[in-house]
Amino acid sequence: MKRLGSLLLTGALALSLWVLPAGAAEPEDTLAETAHAAALAAQQYGGAQSVQYALWQDGEIILTGHAGDYSRTENRVLTDDILYGIGSVSKVYTTAAILKLSDQGKLRLDAPVAAYLPDFTMADARYKDITVRMLLNHSSGLNGSTMANGFLLNDPDTQAADTLLEELSTQTLKADPGAFSVYCNDGFTLAELVVEAVSGMDFDQYVRQALLEPAGLENTYFPGDDFDASRLAKTYLSAQDTRALPNESVGVHGTGGIYATASDLAAFGGLVFCEDGTLSETARTASMAEEYANGLWPEDDEDAVAYGLGWDSVHWYPFAYSNIQALAKGGDTIVYHGGLVVLPEYHMAAAVLSSGGISTYDEMAASQMLIAALAQQGVTVDQTTHTLPAAERAEVPAELMDYVGLYGDSTQATPVTLTEDGVLSAGGSPLYYYSDGSFRDENQMVMVKFVEADNGQTYLWQKAYASVPGLGELPSSSYIYMNLPDNPVSQEVQSAWDARSGKLYVAMNLKYTNIQYALALPVAGLATDPVNMPGYMVFDRMVDANHAEGVAQIPGLDGRDWQNITMTEQEGVEYLSTCGGFYMDASAVETLYGGAHSWSTVQADGYARWYRIDSTSAGKAMSVQLPEEGGFAVYDANGTVVAASWAWGDTSAVLPEGGWVVFSGAPDARFILTLTAEEEK
Repeated sequence: MKRLGSLLLTGALALSLWVLPAGAAEPEDTLAETAHAAALAAQQYGGAQSVQYALWQDGEIILTGHAGDYSRTENRVLTDDILYGIGSVSKVYTTAAILKLSDQGKLRLDAPVAAYLPDFTMADARYKDITVRMLLNHSSGLNGSTMANGFLLNDPDTQAADTLLEELSTQTLKADPGAFSVYCNDGFTLAELVVEAVSGMDFDQYVRQALLEPAGLENTYFPGDDFDASRLAKTYLSAQDTRALPNESVGVHGTGGIYATASDLAAFGGLVFCEDGTLSETARTASMAEEYANGLWPEDDEDAVAYGLGWDSVHWYPFAYSNIQALAKGGDTIVYHGGLVVLPEYHMAAAVLSSGGISTYDEMAASQMLIAALAQQGVTVDQTTHTLPAAERAEVPAELMDYVGLYGDSTQATPVTLTEDGVLSAGGSPLYYYSDGSFRDENQMVMVKFVEADNGQTYLWQKAYASVPGLGELPSSSYIYMNLPDNPVSQEVQSAWDARSGKLYVAMNLKYTNIQYALALPVAGLATDPVNMPGYMVFDRMVDANHAEGVAQIPGLDGRDWQNITMTEQEGVEYLSTCGGFYMDASAVETLYGGAHSWSTVQADGYARWYRIDSTSAGKAMSVQLPEEGGFAVYDANGTVVAASWAWGDTSAVLPEGGWVVFSGAPDARFILTLTAEEEK
């Protein structure tokens, strides 16, 4: 779902070289070989378990294929009818549903959302100015992703969507509606609710009746639908895992919950956005407009992100270099990834889906398939490799020293420094001053500049070209950091946050089916640096002793998912709330009873029960008798998962010293525990 924000999650990506097959071939064979090689490259670079692809042209699927394995343990062939979660590509379906209702005269894109959702309110009067269009072009000003229980395992619960209006009622906006477009999941969940309110139907039903059935798409489903769940591609949390996860269910369907085959996805993109019938020409044209340009955006827009309505890009590269309009949308859930690229002028669409992997690589692979298909028609797409504009090392102007200070995005803050001899430090490798006013790395692979934007803010703008063998090149030109204003606070406020620095807070309201339990210890962490970042808690500014909020107003991706924080206290225990999640100070966690027999009961309010593992229980084997609606997880002292009952069916675990145990489930659900020492076994 495109880099969902978290106080917890980090990621790394390792690339390796993939060589395309050589040799002459017939045009049809060349297309098939190119498609398969591109899919293999996407699989290789992203570390995907499996990948599936399809190419649609002029009303029919002309090419399908797949690579990888269905499972790491089952002897089952991977086929083209296997289903994948398409993640945020679901947003294009939501967009089409809104546009269909607009075609029918049932809503207006520029009408306020509140006109269709009377229960939609916020603690910020500006919410009344949010229009339906702003939900689709990411310019609503909403904070981002309020979906603590949005990613579940084998559980079609839609509470993340059902509770959104309640969650938003206490939130404020990050910017005036329409000020700039920055990726926002909550906007599409709101759009899902608009579809339901206007159509009078469940979102899934409306999409099926208005879009899928007329197009003859029979291999597209929603969590909770009646279909053979074994058709879903198997997923794993790491390259070393041999135990597949239960099927992932994303509870915000309009934001990222749809399952489909690559063939159905490609056909959807083609039939809805290239052909007459489903949407009017006016609606299709509206979806392809350069919506990002309506608000704050870098002057140089040679970037892989260029929002339309629902689309991540309405001039996707490399097609834009050849004046071919390409629409692109990528999607990432926790375990599924995918990309859809549509060429309206040529009535073509390609889709690549994967278990594991990276959506950007899937999109690039889809592009290579389309480029090969265009070549069969004698249409050449310019794939020239680009470099930064020529410039020479130069003496840094003294006035640039005025730009140093604290900069940040929605996930981090860093002091930006500049030496008199022109060396800029912005949290990474040193950058050197050049004659065109930019700072560049030693190999001139990336350049940055200070930019004073029309909104009065100063940004660090970055330009680069990323080339991946076998998949092509993507440009980037975006604001990556904003100069964070001074935020003077009282010593009392600073001290309150400093006292929390380094603390951990354990998740209390995650449903027992939540995938987070299988990923790692689900905690939030706070950090301050009163010397270098006074008035700030990581990337949030301190509002008072118990509230901190985002600051970075950055279009595109780097200002997404503000994580505003509220601290409260109940019976002497401190709690943290953010993005729909509720966390308890880990220092208040009880020690697990080390005796042979005990039980633990989920709290009456449904909050989880947490325990620390000390020397009295460490090394013992804990067996758990599970309630019907509940699950447990065990983590070692480093937060690595040792056992997770809902994810893998674990009913026992050897307890690691210094580790953690959590029991979650329905209110008052009881777990019966038996601890056995090694010598007793």
